[in-house]
Amino acid sequence: MTQTYEVFLGCAIPSRFNYYEASMRAVAKELDVELLDFEGASCCGTVVLKSIDEPSWLAISGRNIALAEKRGHNIVTPCNGCFGSLKDCSHVLHNNDAARKATNKALSSQGLQFTGKATIRHFVEVLYDLKDEIKGKIVRPLNGLSVAFHPGCHLLRPSKVAGFDDPELPRKVDELIELTGAKSLPWGLKLRCCGSPLLIASESVASRILKEKMISAKDAGANCIVTNCPACHTQFDIQAIGMKGDKGESFELPALFVTQVLGAAMGIDVDALGLRLNRVPLDPIADILGL
Repeated sequence: MTQTYEVFLGCAIPSRFNYYEASMRAVAKELDVELLDFEGASCCGTVVLKSIDEPSWLAISGRNIALAEKRGHNIVTPCNGCFGSLKDCSHVLHNNDAARKATNKALSSQGLQFTGKATIRHFVEVLYDLKDEIKGKIVRPLNGLSVAFHPGCHLLRPSKVAGFDDPELPRKVDELIELTGAKSLPWGLKLRCCGSPLLIASESVASRILKEKMISAKDAGANCIVTNCPACHTQFDIQAIGMKGDKGESFELPALFVTQVLGAAMGIDVDALGLRLNRVPLDPIADILGL
């Protein structure tokens, strides 16, 4: 049975990581998940705006939710930041009568109203529900791929808003990764922030956090990093380029999106998955991926 969602791409994916969108759509098509373009979408509002002006954040994020509700659709997003913002907004408006009334007053000028009918899901949640279908579509096992999976912060926290305990969803994504024949490794700094939010304030601090993450992943034996968040991917697939230790050792690791890993194992064409667009060279794992 076809599942249908409006897909909320956010800002970073269309502008910087079109290969994440491409691989998501390719995998969704194989799994009979219909992803409708989100017409009229704006920025999600971001968790950053919430800390500065919560009523404006609720209006901006609530508007996006109300658009999908008006069209009778649920929302899926491949972006952790958008997931966190939309999910948190929905949580607040469900549980705060005053905030909901004020937000709906602001939305009324556009003929919109937050009703609370739409569910907001991260794409990895949808994938986990389809794990049996995914298992049946694995045609090119990724034996030899040793993954340090980085879930990112806004997928998990706060857990009462996201709807699960912190460790639960990472384990589910680990399961998805291991359906492909790859090994999802335990690593010490798996749940620590990647440092991406600090790039604007202090690139040196963000780099130090990233370096610690890369050391942890390499010490665990990883030959690649896998993410499900464009902001986190900025660190691993852009900021890590050329990163070296005090003795000149490279801290680079190939960085993949989880949809690229699944798609490669499902036999989807490498160009459809955007596997030639990743910034950190995939040479060390090229044979495993079929490049």
